Amino acid sequence: MVHCLPAHSPVLNSPDQETNRASVTTMLDPRILEDLGARLSGVIAASPAADIEKNARALLASVLGKLDLVSREEFDIQTKVLQRTREKLTALEARLDQLENPPDQPA
Repeated sequence: MVHCLPAHSPVLNSPDQETNRASVTTMLDPRILEDLGARLSGVIAASPAADIEKNARALLASVLGKLDLVSREEFDIQTKVLQRTREKLTALEARLDQLENPPDQPA
């Protein structure tokens, strides 16, 4: 429910700007906002939204657990193994090419 100040309110219609600023500053007290935030957090934690979040996390963990995934560390290790294997393959291909096609030898 929203409460509005009447149009004849001395705070809003005051010719004195300092009165208006002081009233607005009082209305925006940080402690009130912190208290409101804490209360909202408490309400959300006790509401079905918290249960929905827990269930969604559990479902996501279950689905990811069923996938055939590897850790980043294992991926990096396999990448290095593949790189070394490619280097060896390139060296063997060059050696085979040299054996199959020997350079011309002077007679």
